[in-house]
Amino acid sequence: LIICLGIFGYKTHVNGGGVQGLLATLVGNDRETLEELEPIQFLLLGVSTDLGGKITDTIMVATYNPKDQTASLLSIPRDTYTGKDHSQGTPNEKINALYTKGIDRILAKVNELTGLDLKYYMVVDNEALIKLVDVIGGVEFDVPINMNYDDWGQKLHINLKKGYQLLDGDKAEQLVRFRHNNDGTTYPSEYGTQDIGRMRTQREFLKAAASQILTGNNIFKIDDIMQVVFENI
Repeated sequence: LIICLGIFGYKTHVNGGGVQGLLATLVGNDRETLEELEPIQFLLLGVSTDLGGKITDTIMVATYNPKDQTASLLSIPRDTYTGKDHSQGTPNEKINALYTKGIDRILAKVNELTGLDLKYYMVVDNEALIKLVDVIGGVEFDVPINMNYDDWGQKLHINLKKGYQLLDGDKAEQLVRFRHNNDGTTYPSEYGTQDIGRMRTQREFLKAAASQILTGNNIFKIDDIMQVVFENI
């Protein structure tokens, strides 16, 4: 056992140490194989179960570089117009409605808008976020403003106080779906109002969740984490 741990520790150190070295060693990579891996880029879509999974309110381009263990997220505003005549535009021509017409349509439109050549996509049920956050014991996050919103049609109720706090799965969903309060107030302009602010909050929360997943006892919950992932993608 001591010998095995010693070899594992050495390989982790050789692969860069820390979380990067640990993950590279766990999946059987070494410095040579890491150098051969190409960046992974795909379209990330978030759908809400209370809307029947028909509209993608979260649209992101996700990029992961396995060589240096870096990742980035680019948000696409859900109200982006996809038609040809702005004067005759309808809600069905917003990019978040393209998902109902087929994944190829929204993938092609994002490629057109960004100049990228995305070939892969991942559709994530909002239940994944709720369950994942609960599995890791919550996520510490600095809520940027007081949030108070009710949508009885979607049975969505948001009630969060501003400040650094531990969010469970239910509160995490409230956070990432918030756009404006019942009285019409929204994020301050310097943060990004309405959907621009929501997209920023979503990116910041995903970064916070990712960093906390890979720390402490959560590294030993990888089986539970992957179970949530496979059930909701």
